[in-house]
Amino acid sequence: MLRGLTIKDMLLIDKLDLDFRSGLNVLTGETGAGKSILLDSLGFVLGWRGRADLVRTGADQGEVTAVFELGSDHPARAVLQDAGLPVEDDLILRRTNTSDGRKNAYVNDRRCSGEVLRRLSETLIELHGQHDDRGLLNPRGHRDLLDAFAKIDLTNIRAAWRHLSGVQKQLNSERAALELAQADAEYLTHASLELSELAPEVGEDASLDAQRRLMQAGARIREDISKAGDAIGAQAAEGQIHDAARWLQEAADQAEGRLDAPIEALSRVLGELAEAQRGVEECLTALDFNPLDLEACEERLFAIRALARKHKVTPDELPAMALDFGARLAAIETGADNITALERDLVAATDTYTKLSDKISATRRKAGTALSKAMGAELAPLKLERAVFTVAFESGTKGATGCDDVSFVVATNPGAPAGPIDKIASGGELSRFLLALKVCLTKDETGLTMIFDEIDRGVGGATADAVGRRLAAIADGSQVLVVTHSPQVAARGAHHWQVSKSVNKGQTLSTVAKLSAPERTDEIARMLSGDTITPEARAAAVALIDG
Repeated sequence: MLRGLTIKDMLLIDKLDLDFRSGLNVLTGETGAGKSILLDSLGFVLGWRGRADLVRTGADQGEVTAVFELGSDHPARAVLQDAGLPVEDDLILRRTNTSDGRKNAYVNDRRCSGEVLRRLSETLIELHGQHDDRGLLNPRGHRDLLDAFAKIDLTNIRAAWRHLSGVQKQLNSERAALELAQADAEYLTHASLELSELAPEVGEDASLDAQRRLMQAGARIREDISKAGDAIGAQAAEGQIHDAARWLQEAADQAEGRLDAPIEALSRVLGELAEAQRGVEECLTALDFNPLDLEACEERLFAIRALARKHKVTPDELPAMALDFGARLAAIETGADNITALERDLVAATDTYTKLSDKISATRRKAGTALSKAMGAELAPLKLERAVFTVAFESGTKGATGCDDVSFVVATNPGAPAGPIDKIASGGELSRFLLALKVCLTKDETGLTMIFDEIDRGVGGATADAVGRRLAAIADGSQVLVVTHSPQVAARGAHHWQVSKSVNKGQTLSTVAKLSAPERTDEIARMLSGDTITPEARAAAVALIDG
């Protein structure tokens, strides 16, 4: 519920504080007094798109603050949580506009975007008028309105549609993959066989290359290595060092310890020579190869490298490619089975969705009949007893909310062709259709403030009285703000504000005053008789209020 609206330096308003209440709140005043300024200012703080020149002439900045009271289950709380904004029982919206066009928005004293304000406004305020294109007159929203009237829970069908869409997407993907794999089946079979027969391993290229180089070098270096082995062997260096060590050992007893160090050194040399001999022998053993081994090594090395060039990969990538080709061939073999299983899943998902969709369609059609009947009951008191309101259905595209296209159509006179509500009805008729719809659709609605901007335009007398009574019915247990020129509507208000305009020191300003009971009587009398309030007009005003 909108509890308060503060406006500073906006258009013709310098400073204004309004405290609203539940029930029917009426705003009246002469044409041009500034009633639309209130709506423009409210729309501004709610993030609605509107006129750009809002700042009062001579002011640096305009500001509007709106205070809403939120119930414990008000949908605005979810919007606040999603936006990471403080959630409190009082929702304070504030928006500023500088003279150079810069705008800033705040929710509970936290900066936010205009988009967040608009999302909040959808849960807080509903504006209706003759040219309303955001609510009941928007055909794209008629199905949602009917679902709300019928209290249809779309949770299950939304889940069924997500599942159906997911299965269809997976099936399409599997079919495309199988088609692509089948197109390459011959190539994959040949390439996989070729890789399987060669069976290359990661690191094998480097290993074969090292073996090949070693065998190629063996013939050139073997003679030198053999000579070196002979030079350090028992017939050469090793034998001579053994002799030297033996001679020194025999003389050591008479050398008074002076030969101990040389003897130990020769012992170490003999150990190192033995290690060197082992290394030489191992190298000579490695260099012993059959020329056919070199041929076989080169043949495999060249085969691996040729296959890598053929597939434009490195030799070490060939094993992974072999696995990939094998998997793709396996996919061809198992792809048909997967597709068959997915097709069964699709049939089951489609059946589940169709059953839910058919059930919802039946509920909608039943609700459409009920809404049409309820509208007939509401139109008669509004002097539209000859008009016919119908909820029309057409089969639409399948989606998360079913496959029904819903539209509200009317025929204003017997025998006249029916058509879209916003195309057939005249201005005054349209207002009454709109009001009747709101009466039918808001019986159980809570938490939303509804604003009707001159919805009574084009009607008067008993019809205007019926409009006022319907507005009061909507406002019962809720909050309705109505801008009106009709005394019959104003008389039904629980709270009454008068909008007036004055000129002070060459500056035009609009003001809004809450009327007391006597003042309210005078205002309704003025609306009946004009500037001069006669006793007869005042008596008529009292009769309207008491009626």
